[in-house]
Amino acid sequence: MADKKVEAITSMEEDFAQWYTDVVVKADLTGYTSVKGFMVLKPAGYAIWELIQSQLDARFKETGVENVYLPLLIPEGLLQKEKDHVEGFAPEVAWVTHGGLNELQEKLCVRPTSETLFCDFYQKDITSYRDLPKVYNQWCSVVRWEKETRPFLRSREFLWQEGHTAHATAEEAQERTIQMLNVYADFCEQVLAIPVVKGQKTEKEKFAGAVATYTIEALMHDGKALQSGTSHNFGDGFAKAFGVQFTDKDNTLKNVHQTSWGVTTRLIGAIIMVHGDDNGLKLPPRVAPTQVMIVPIQQKKEGVLEKAEELREKLSAVARVKVDATDKSPGFKFAECEMRGIPLRVEVGPRDIENNQCVVVRRDTSEKITVSMDELEAKVAELLETIQKDMLETARAHRDSHTYTAKNWDEFVDIVNNKPGFIKAMWCGETECEENIKAETGATTRCMPFEQEEISDVCVCCGKPAKKMVYFGRAY
Repeated sequence: MADKKVEAITSMEEDFAQWYTDVVVKADLTGYTSVKGFMVLKPAGYAIWELIQSQLDARFKETGVENVYLPLLIPEGLLQKEKDHVEGFAPEVAWVTHGGLNELQEKLCVRPTSETLFCDFYQKDITSYRDLPKVYNQWCSVVRWEKETRPFLRSREFLWQEGHTAHATAEEAQERTIQMLNVYADFCEQVLAIPVVKGQKTEKEKFAGAVATYTIEALMHDGKALQSGTSHNFGDGFAKAFGVQFTDKDNTLKNVHQTSWGVTTRLIGAIIMVHGDDNGLKLPPRVAPTQVMIVPIQQKKEGVLEKAEELREKLSAVARVKVDATDKSPGFKFAECEMRGIPLRVEVGPRDIENNQCVVVRRDTSEKITVSMDELEAKVAELLETIQKDMLETARAHRDSHTYTAKNWDEFVDIVNNKPGFIKAMWCGETECEENIKAETGATTRCMPFEQEEISDVCVCCGKPAKKMVYFGRAY
């Protein structure tokens, strides 16, 4: 029975896309709905999002962020105010045309993002330098009518947070933009055990309406990149379009400088693709809804279930713990624990009780450790910390061993076609070269990293003098 459950997963080496879908379905994270591209987040999937949300929200608040909630619908006229912004989102917008049976005088867009709403709100709410800064965030869902959808990575409705801030000076706005990018990078590494590359997006890849977009890029197991969070500096472009002004200390009228930043349920897709294996999910302990599953062996024998419950109570002081007391076979339960990515499994049966010990199994390495019941609490706490740290190191080692350097075009093409991963190469700064690279190889600029290196002095594509070292890669 145990094998059958695992066999149902396509091997990641055989077909990574199918492996991903199998894991999402069999780990019971999502369900399909009657509207294409919209998904049900089941308890196992939503619980991961709740842990992401609560821990990220706490980090935001430490930097002075306050949560608000703005409407779901945006009038068409409001969306049209910032030209670049509306052009960037037009193909993906869903429209509301009727209220009940009556056609609306002005159609309403279901928010694809909320810059325009925040600008409209700030225009009414900010009058003086004393009103600044505004450092707001909202947790909500947005709708973008994507052509191709895949659970977590690209769905037509997804959950996210979007921060929107207004500042008196360009310096303050830039400082906040980078500060939030650093919050995301630290969160991904410390909580999700996902190492990231921080940098700036190129002009072509930046957010519609932004002065500059910054990103954290992660590398998935199959060597494809995933944009895992972005932070945008809007300068005063939106403020000009929406008339968001304030009277400064010198009694002159000035435009505010704005930022926006967000991460989405796409992070759950990243967790699956960075850490998972052919047995299913591997959840880093800090985002595992159940960190320890106690599996009673021969549970019908006297005292076994009672001992399992006693251990659950004891361990709940240091971890999120459950007992699997279902009537499934132990083998099936083990496979289910692996599929769901539970970091630690504790096995306890009559012989273990007799010897005052139990067997603890790590999901990340499959290592089995015999632990005295008297020391179980301390050992479990220690192991969860070790697993968290080891998973980050394993992911970092994978990323680093799949990061390549290309000095010329032939090397670049060879790497793209034969070695999936990040490619570091020099670039002249011209959009034309960027477009040629994408057309020829399918690789896009992921970011211009803050930590620059000089691989050569010429562009990998055209051979003209290079301006930046760029991370390239095929991406989700």
